[in-house]
Amino acid sequence: MRNQLTKTSIHSATFDGVILAAGLSTRFPPFKLEMPVCGIPIINRMIECMGKACNNVIVVGGYQIERLRELTSSYPFVRVVFNPLYSTGMFSSVKEGLRHVLSQWFFFSPGDYPFVNPSTLSALRLAMNENPDKSVFIPVLNGRKGHPILLNRDIIPAILEEPDDSNLKIVLNRKTFCPVQVNDEGILLDIDSIKDYEKISASIKSRYY
Repeated sequence: MRNQLTKTSIHSATFDGVILAAGLSTRFPPFKLEMPVCGIPIINRMIECMGKACNNVIVVGGYQIERLRELTSSYPFVRVVFNPLYSTGMFSSVKEGLRHVLSQWFFFSPGDYPFVNPSTLSALRLAMNENPDKSVFIPVLNGRKGHPILLNRDIIPAILEEPDDSNLKIVLNRKTFCPVQVNDEGILLDIDSIKDYEKISASIKSRYY
């Protein structure tokens, strides 16, 4: 079964993954991350995608933290961390997640991109190996940037020092990033509302495993 992934099935290289899952889902009254896509909750699908490329996955929770722990309890490589400031906005969760990163490289994504293909993470890793002078790798489809992104941990201090009312995009814009062209529309398909969920699920689920 999918939710029986263990570390023996993850690449041996050291990569962490950070997934933001603390939001209040004000535009999605149910607990968004437990809604099913292709038979499993959104958060589980995110974890399983990350788990194909990462040794450890850090899930940042806040709202519905106990339910989040229940949903992720079968994954031994997942650590759920609590962001006490989650109600102040996403950047506080970014900072909380990055405080727990141990690997030199880590993938980062909000928790509502369940249709990302694992091949995109492989493409980011390949680009990293081919461009050792870069520290930020972003998947791109038809000129549009998406998630997840791949970052070197050397960028973490700059993010943690950024004012709380700032955001990750501001920090990344100061860096020269490496665009990685991928054929994966999942990097652009975030689920912000019930309408998004219904529309995207109906149109794309048959194209994914």
